[in-house]
Amino acid sequence: MVLADLGRKITNALRSLNNATIINKEVLDSMLKEICTALLEADVNIKLVKQLRENVRSVIDFDEMAAGLNKRRMIQSAVFKELVKLVDPGVKAWQPTKGKPNVIMFVGLQGSGKTTTCTKLAYHYLKKGWKTCLVCADTFRAGAFDQLKQNATKARIPFYGSYTEVDPVVIAQEGVEKFKNEGFEIIIVDTSGRHKQEDSLFEEMLQVSNATNPDNIIFVMDASIGQACEAQARAFKDKVDVGAVIVTKLDGHAKGGGALSAVAATQSPIIFIGTGEHIDDFEPFKVKPFVSKLLGMGDIEGLIDKVNELKLDDNEELIEKLKHGEFTLRDMYEQFQNIMKMGPFSQIMGMIPGFSSDFMTKGNEQESMARLKKLMTIMDSMNDRELDHREGAKLFSRQPGRITRVARGAGVATRDVQELLSQYTKFAAMVKKMGGIKGLFKGGDIAKNVNSVQINKLNQQMAKMMDPRVLQQMGGISGLQSMMRQLQGAASNNLGHVMRSGK
Repeated sequence: MVLADLGRKITNALRSLNNATIINKEVLDSMLKEICTALLEADVNIKLVKQLRENVRSVIDFDEMAAGLNKRRMIQSAVFKELVKLVDPGVKAWQPTKGKPNVIMFVGLQGSGKTTTCTKLAYHYLKKGWKTCLVCADTFRAGAFDQLKQNATKARIPFYGSYTEVDPVVIAQEGVEKFKNEGFEIIIVDTSGRHKQEDSLFEEMLQVSNATNPDNIIFVMDASIGQACEAQARAFKDKVDVGAVIVTKLDGHAKGGGALSAVAATQSPIIFIGTGEHIDDFEPFKVKPFVSKLLGMGDIEGLIDKVNELKLDDNEELIEKLKHGEFTLRDMYEQFQNIMKMGPFSQIMGMIPGFSSDFMTKGNEQESMARLKKLMTIMDSMNDRELDHREGAKLFSRQPGRITRVARGAGVATRDVQELLSQYTKFAAMVKKMGGIKGLFKGGDIAKNVNSVQINKLNQQMAKMMDPRVLQQMGGISGLQSMMRQLQGAASNNLGHVMRSGK
């Protein structure tokens, strides 16, 4: 994600404070120069950049600063607040109401990724338990209905459109009425786009809007145009009642920072950002967590939300087994499935303090996903006894012929099966230790339920299992412990969260 370049440059500028022996005006000016240069390179409007610089300077007055104050922390806090203001429109976005039909109409120029984004939003709500559907009212672009149909089918989302009807107003009206009668909660209407802001486009949008009476109109915008987003957002906002903005293609353009700040300047709330072509390359846009992730400070709240989507708390059987320190190969298989459901690895890594979203490159991410699928293929070749045996690895070591059979069935080498069993043994050993810690499964505050010595031992066990590169990026065992404390704080009174963060 190109935005990560901006985050890295700003983070490096802030780190220069740690290298300075004395914090004074010269050090502050040097740091601000680096930050402002990075923002300008990201196509942020020069007026906004100047405002940020002046605001930080006005807060940090070295002459008036009381002795004993942590100057580094004050400067870092001031920069963080100004970056938040830069992308915060100061307006709350509309929220759908559960149990009733919510009609959402999409508008935007052709090529902005509007149709793909419709499916992404529908899928986002589907994962959260909403009854979602799609209506294709784009009759201008050839193949628009085919694209929406293909995307919706892949995501298993009901859709409506027509190959014969040419009036988008009729299609939109019929589709919305149909899905309302069928009890759908999120009804997303995709409308026609144009190559430029034409009167005919705005006229059509108004007609569709009047016919469907949408609860929210979302404007989809391409990040590649940078600060020019402001004029485009204002033009659409003046013509139709735009309630929110989704900025797409933030993964491939250096002007992403400019696009986000430009939209914020129009006081239009950005609700999601698109970071790739896949259906999971889609993130809710929350200002403070976004800036926190940008600077490598993580987004624990977002990580907890991702885990919540898996609904693992419902798996009482697994929780009961973990209480007794039991962990089978089938359990590991199910956890691998859950990891894949959480979305792109880079997105998850960016939520962990100490990482940026580009920690794992696209190539590495695909390689990791392929490796995970390979491990699952190996387990697909195991029989029920092997998958459900309490000591699966020992069963294979006592009967080596099983390894050969599984390898042949999965089309892999025997060493691949042995590597899987080795990984499973490490997981099982950690679960066994967890099962022996009294109070870990009571819920609530772990610090009150569990001996700190036991928790430290558990963290050390986790550290041994981790990739050394990942552990180093987190700041060693102390960084891991800090993250675990944050996870516990964010998911207080929720046993399932604690268990999942320990995997």
